[in-house]
Amino acid sequence: MIVKYIGKDCIAMPTGKICKVLSIEKGWYRVMTELDESYLFPPHIFEIIEGSEDDVRMKKT
Repeated sequence: MIVKYIGKDCIAMPTGKICKVLSIEKGWYRVMTELDESYLFPPHIFEIIEGSEDDVRMKKT
């Protein structure tokens, strides 16, 4: 699933950054930040560009 960050601009995640959701853990999205580290973020600060949460969950099986 591809998402766009729509939260407040910060060093690790600038507003408008497009990223791939690596996994969904307890409802939060794990994505790579500008610091080349993966972090969990709440889903409400992203806009889904492509795919769905089901696509990410199905990838695990």
